[in-house]
Amino acid sequence: MVLDFNDYNFNLGFKEKMIEVVVALLMIVNGEIKEHRIQPAMSDCLKGKRIAMRSATSHIEYQCIKSKAETEVYMGEKSIKKLILE
Repeated sequence: MVLDFNDYNFNLGFKEKMIEVVVALLMIVNGEIKEHRIQPAMSDCLKGKRIAMRSATSHIEYQCIKSKAETEVYMGEKSIKKLILE
């Protein structure tokens, strides 16, 4: 058995990584992705985008995408570690 210490936090437990297709809400600042959040469905993503755009400034853009991503489940919460844009 090989244990990768980058995937293990001695205080909190094991991190489970996987590749899957997700719907994500992206926050793009000056042409660079600054934040990405998994959304349950495209309709939820578009709703979140509309809400976020109400307070956005001119250099912030929001975009919903369906893409492959490396995800991680850690302490019951799923998050995107890396987007795989093809």
